[in-house]
Amino acid sequence: MNAMLIAAQFLAQAEEEEASEGIDLLLPESSELIAGIIAFAIIFAVVWKYALPQLKQTLENRQAAITGQLQEAEGAKQEAESLLNDYNQQLAGARTEADRIIEEARQTAESMKADMIAKAQAEAAGIAGRAQEESAAERERLSADLRSEVTSLSLDVAEKVVAGGIDRDAQQALVDRYIDELGGIGG
Repeated sequence: MNAMLIAAQFLAQAEEEEASEGIDLLLPESSELIAGIIAFAIIFAVVWKYALPQLKQTLENRQAAITGQLQEAEGAKQEAESLLNDYNQQLAGARTEADRIIEEARQTAESMKADMIAKAQAEAAGIAGRAQEESAAERERLSADLRSEVTSLSLDVAEKVVAGGIDRDAQQALVDRYIDELGGIGG
């Protein structure tokens, strides 16, 4: 019986719903509508009071963190640019220093080369001067030896001429022999 009663009520309700217009199907009952509006207002008030400030704070914190990260990135970029400029300046300075050192080394080498050439020329001039002095001394010695020999031969010839009366042919032979002896000394 109960089941019948429930089935009858269900049928009555179904007929009642079929009889109502189409717009009533879309709109809820006025008591449900009021309860929904009150529930929405309570939830909205709770969200407005508690969740919205938290959400706003979270968004502000996130924005501040992003801003901080952007500022750090900008600072890191500026520091990197500064380091790059310093590196480029140091590199340019190193190149300038290397060029200066190379130029000094070249000048030192040129100076050493000039000194070595001057010393070699001075030494060569000294050697040539000593050789000329030795040659002149040797000529003087040979000339003195030659004079001494000529004097000795002249005395020998004079002794032979005085010792024996020599005729003209003998004198000529003596002079020729004397010349031959002088030629032997010079050669």
